[in-house]
Amino acid sequence: MNRSSKINLRKGKLLCTLVVFFFSGNLFGQVQGGKLWYRQPAKQWEETLPLGNGKIGMMPDGGLKNDHIVLNDITLWSGSPQDANNYEASRYLDSIRNLIKSGKNDLAQRLIDQHFICKGPGSGGKQWGCYQVLGNLMFAFDGQTDLTAVQNYRRELDLDKAMAKTSYELKGVRYSREYWTSFADDVGVIRLQSSKKGQISLEIKIDRPERATSKTEDGELVLVGQLDNGVDGKGMRFKTRVRAQIKGGKQLVKGQSIVIQQADEVLIYVATDTDFKGKDFERTTAETLTRALKKSYSQQYAEHLQNYLAKFNRLSLRLGQSKDDLPTDQRLVAFGKEPDQDPGLAALFYQYGRYLSISSTRLGLLPPNLQGLWANQIQTPWNGDYHLDINVQMNHWHLGAANLGELNEPLVGLVEGLMAPGAKTAKAYYNAPGWVAHVITNVWGYTEPGESASWGIANAGSGWLCNNLWEHYLYTEDMGYLRRIYPILYGAAQFYSSALTEHPTKGWLLTSPSVSPENSFKLPNGQQANVTMGPTIDNQIVRELFENIIHAAGLLGNQSDPFLTKVAAQLKRLAPAVQLAKDGRIMEWIEDYEEVDPQHRHISHLYGLYPGYLIRYDQHPDWQLAAKKSLDVRGDDGPSWAIAHKLLFWTRLHEGERAYKLFRQLMTPRVDTHINYGAGGGVYANLLTAGPPFQIDGNFGGAAGIAEMLVQSHQDTVYLLPAVPQAWKKEGRVSGMRIKGNHTLDMEWKDGKILNYQIYSPKSQQLNVCIDHNWIAYRTKEK
Repeated sequence: MNRSSKINLRKGKLLCTLVVFFFSGNLFGQVQGGKLWYRQPAKQWEETLPLGNGKIGMMPDGGLKNDHIVLNDITLWSGSPQDANNYEASRYLDSIRNLIKSGKNDLAQRLIDQHFICKGPGSGGKQWGCYQVLGNLMFAFDGQTDLTAVQNYRRELDLDKAMAKTSYELKGVRYSREYWTSFADDVGVIRLQSSKKGQISLEIKIDRPERATSKTEDGELVLVGQLDNGVDGKGMRFKTRVRAQIKGGKQLVKGQSIVIQQADEVLIYVATDTDFKGKDFERTTAETLTRALKKSYSQQYAEHLQNYLAKFNRLSLRLGQSKDDLPTDQRLVAFGKEPDQDPGLAALFYQYGRYLSISSTRLGLLPPNLQGLWANQIQTPWNGDYHLDINVQMNHWHLGAANLGELNEPLVGLVEGLMAPGAKTAKAYYNAPGWVAHVITNVWGYTEPGESASWGIANAGSGWLCNNLWEHYLYTEDMGYLRRIYPILYGAAQFYSSALTEHPTKGWLLTSPSVSPENSFKLPNGQQANVTMGPTIDNQIVRELFENIIHAAGLLGNQSDPFLTKVAAQLKRLAPAVQLAKDGRIMEWIEDYEEVDPQHRHISHLYGLYPGYLIRYDQHPDWQLAAKKSLDVRGDDGPSWAIAHKLLFWTRLHEGERAYKLFRQLMTPRVDTHINYGAGGGVYANLLTAGPPFQIDGNFGGAAGIAEMLVQSHQDTVYLLPAVPQAWKKEGRVSGMRIKGNHTLDMEWKDGKILNYQIYSPKSQQLNVCIDHNWIAYRTKEK
């Protein structure tokens, strides 16, 4: 802190006495997550309601005559492990670097395309694989032909119950459907009810667009199949079982369908599994379904809800009034016209982001991919895989503050699986120790460059992943976790330490070759290029990683390691983390090149602002100003994830109104599903974010941004309401939000002033808390 901050710190001690009240238990009582609801069935898949238990996904459309439910399994991937390394690539490394050093970046890029990319088609090939839809469960209802007479139709997703519902009245009968994916029994459950006996008649089918067979077996619907591994066609196998239980009426098997006639109530169970990592999917699906059928519906749901709420109920957020009396699709339209009349929409969106995380990943499985858990296609956009130049990282940015830190574990497992193949790639291309991952990966451990130099040679992916893992440590201060991730950080640091090269005139150490993700610039000769040495993002990530590994070694007692001495020396020679261009912006590349697209969707050179902390609000005002100029030139539109990214930048700059403008931009209703690389992001009617198409990173990035508007923390410094917009100042409260350092925050405010707050820790310690520009010496309460 500077001198004026310290003066304010002393002055603020009186304020601390005035505003802090001590509470026992949950400060604000029962969590209220909210509901998404509609007066009509979904017209497109992007309007359906996502359900998931971290493995099984269901998305019902709530149709009247036909209810179509898209099924997913987080582990269902085509493709297979491959070695696409070019083991001759390192022979060309010096030539590529010399071309770049001499300003012939375009020639270096051609050489990379010839000799320094992956072998084969890369992510465009069948062996790369794709996250795919599992199948379609379909209900065709009988006796409901007069649909014009339907009254009081309602379709909803209740975040507090982890349940979707469809209900309506027809010919004096009230019909209802409940859908949920059990967090206790690992099955999908659907209950059909009617207000009068004998009114439920339907046919149940299951299918898949390709590589699957549907049949009936022992009274069950069974879907079996095997995906293409890209080699001999014999890839991942899977099996899905569907069984119905009825009260009243009659159930029979007819061809490839289950037919139910005149039942009073119907319970439908879905169990599914794959042989991912050698799992005995045949046995597990049978055993899972058998166990579930032994329980009553009420017992199953109670256990499901208990498991779900153990995570969801950790955090409560309210932001003033909510227009929750409006259907969600209409609410979005109204918000676009009068956003300040519905601050509660941001609270709903935030809790929805938490719900989506709980629903799309769980310990021991996979992290959410580009679409989380939910996909309705065989060929999902961008393979539904893991992009390492922002997307998979953004999927995890919100977890720490959202009090869902353990959901970071599947990402750790994915990264651990990259170390061995990443070591081969480091050796093949850079003749370096350690491990590296470039810009894309999949469940098969792909670490090679992509198939085009223009984007595929980005090598900051492994370093950026290390930032995510390190952030989780900062929130938890879990030493066991730190010991687990230390080899990951160490191996990544080994690679960058060895692969750095010297700037020809300035003596800086920097990466080469590399790119600033997916962006291009103009050379003095008029040619365009992507390839460079030391793009700003690389310089920032390497600096951060080196500092973190030294810090981690100190915590773990490994300071005497000679490698750390080398890293400490290299830190002093790294290229500058920030350079200012002649127009006052932050330079994206090592030279002040002219951009080909000034409004490019990626803003990688501001990594040091977010998620990094090189550009701090309380330090470097010149860098802050340069960051603002950079953002102004980029503009506020883009795909949903890019809008969320810009929102996060402005929150770190404590510009609440600009951040709120971007949140409003993110809430723009969209229906388009074409692949988009430019302007036009927003949300679909079900609040899933649109690139378009649907990409879940916008949901998670937006949730991270909302949290950062309310609280920011780094080291022992905490800002309360650092970027809260005027629309949220009237009243608000948060309980259970996490702060770095293993702290938890409860806070309430009115008219922009904090009424009370409490920070809890396992062990009391002192923090520097900033409230309305006043610094307070605050000691946390043990809990």
